[in-house]
Amino acid sequence: MKMFHRLTPVFSDWTLHQRILALAIPMVLSNITVPLLGLVDAAVVGHLEHSYYLGGVALGSTMISMIFWLFGFLRMSTTGLSAQAKGAEDSSKLAGVLIQGISMALFFALAFLILHRFIFDIAMSFSDASAQVKTYAQEYFFVRAWSAPAAMMNFVMLGWLLGNQDAKAPMWLVIVTNLVNIILDILFVVVLNYGVAGAAAASVIADYCGLLVGLFFCFKLWGRSVKLSLSSLKDKGLDLFLGMNRFLRLNRDIFLRSLCLQAVLAFMTFQGANFGDDIVAANAVLMSFVLIVSYAMDGFAFAIEAMVGKAIGAKNREQLSLSIAGTFVWGVVICLGFSAVFLILGDHVVALISDIDSVRTTASIYLLWLALMPMVALWSYLFDGIFIGATRGKDMRNTMFLSALSFFAVYALSSSLENHALWLAMLTFMGIRGLSLAVIFINSWKKGQFLQSAL
Repeated sequence: MKMFHRLTPVFSDWTLHQRILALAIPMVLSNITVPLLGLVDAAVVGHLEHSYYLGGVALGSTMISMIFWLFGFLRMSTTGLSAQAKGAEDSSKLAGVLIQGISMALFFALAFLILHRFIFDIAMSFSDASAQVKTYAQEYFFVRAWSAPAAMMNFVMLGWLLGNQDAKAPMWLVIVTNLVNIILDILFVVVLNYGVAGAAAASVIADYCGLLVGLFFCFKLWGRSVKLSLSSLKDKGLDLFLGMNRFLRLNRDIFLRSLCLQAVLAFMTFQGANFGDDIVAANAVLMSFVLIVSYAMDGFAFAIEAMVGKAIGAKNREQLSLSIAGTFVWGVVICLGFSAVFLILGDHVVALISDIDSVRTTASIYLLWLALMPMVALWSYLFDGIFIGATRGKDMRNTMFLSALSFFAVYALSSSLENHALWLAMLTFMGIRGLSLAVIFINSWKKGQFLQSAL
């Protein structure tokens, strides 16, 4: 491929890497705090007397995270569309993306609040977790559900700010949210002994603090970049309505893609619960580290989304190819580092989360899978960013279907291995995601089609 014939400039052009790091580092720093919340929850609850406290929080938080991140399409679509509008220097479309995204976020949040108790009962009907784990999962879930309006609006604002090539504002949105959560988590659980409900309440309050931060930065950027008054948008009502159709089509495809992803993650948790409280607790600890890798790499994926979207909006093939190649270099370096840490220091990092001997012993059995995960999953994270920036939701949807089918097929064929089968299936799932997107990308690039938005 011609784009890879320029590897020397990719390694030597520090200006390129400055642009990549200026977008990626703030998002890496902020994203790392997201799984740290799960680690703080696990560390606080994991030092209680019984493993079912940790299992309950793991199950409840996984469910709520699964549902909220199911609506992560709001961020993804907003980033791609706003980045393309930014590249094309179209203020009207830039404004419309934000308005459309917030409208959809509030609609979905209201629907979830109405249905959240029913959703929990349905989800629990598929789990064979112990009664104690289910009790604490319900306690966590019912409190945390009230985060929905803030959490979903935060998705939209984060995507819009990032699409505007502003990584610092999303960084502060996420960091403030998660620092407030960590502080309140310790206060409510450790100091005030509010238990599982206290951990959930901390997250609710933190999400609304993040909402206030996000609104501040969006209003500030609106005045600087959009240059449209709210009253002037009344004359553009038809354009906003027609633009919503494009927004909905992209969101539909990414939603279906996210649904498959969350089905795989939910199966990982629920099937692990069937193997016993220690297995579900150990998997929760190990998956927390998988999430650290994913959120760190998502920082670079977010950067590549913004750069790809802007390059496509500006129709700049050179900018597109260099941005992709440069980001891949950083991805390989970082994931090699993660794999080395997990391979060499795995037992020590697990010990930081729980002092329950049975959980630590169980987790150590599966550390090799954790060490292999970063280098296999790397390609799925980065290609996701490329395809989001190009607003190619249909390709993302189809490759996720294939990957999810591969996950369940591998698990079914190796189910006698029990929890090892789950981790083998997860590794296969990540590998197929990256490989299938890579094949589509290479074919599209050779045909000269990737510089065009798919919408």
